[in-house]
Amino acid sequence: MLGLNYSEFELECGTDEAGRGCLAGPVTAAAVILPPDFKNTVLNDSKQLSEKKRDLLKPIIELESVSFGVTHIFPDVIDEINILNASIQAMQEAIAKLAPQPEFISVDGNRFKPYGSIPYETIVKGDGKYLNIAAASILAKTYRDAYMNAIHEEFPMYNWKKNKGYPTREHREAIIKYGATKYHRQSFRLLPDQLKLDL
Repeated sequence: MLGLNYSEFELECGTDEAGRGCLAGPVTAAAVILPPDFKNTVLNDSKQLSEKKRDLLKPIIELESVSFGVTHIFPDVIDEINILNASIQAMQEAIAKLAPQPEFISVDGNRFKPYGSIPYETIVKGDGKYLNIAAASILAKTYRDAYMNAIHEEFPMYNWKKNKGYPTREHREAIIKYGATKYHRQSFRLLPDQLKLDL
């Protein structure tokens, strides 16, 4: 059973990102403040849930949360500042959208940078421990998936609708065949060394 919050503060937000290990598309983060009486028996880490369950939970979280924010950081910025900094920036920009602002921030993972003077805690696998981080993980994942589905229409040969930009064999074979697009992260190893072609 997941706890609601990590701290004793009523206005605690959970924050998480999606798409950190992808070759294409943004890294997307969400921040969510849940009310103290929030209950949901289905809500869990987004990776543990089916797409159908995530899609059902998204409107519930949006409707029942005190506040939520979602931010995409796109490949040009990821390439410039690196994926770790882009992930933290995405989380901080999502938190900035919250009204009211949180009194405490629970962060999924082990890296974060101070956000103003608000106290925070990094929690490894926090999306499987606290509902507010799990809620953020659902929003980050569903918003990012929707974005990848949209750009799939522009470049269907990479099948982002299915792989969401992750480094699947099919995605890498498409990069070999068609090259990289404006949505690919140029700073990432798009192909393993043994697949690189001598051009």
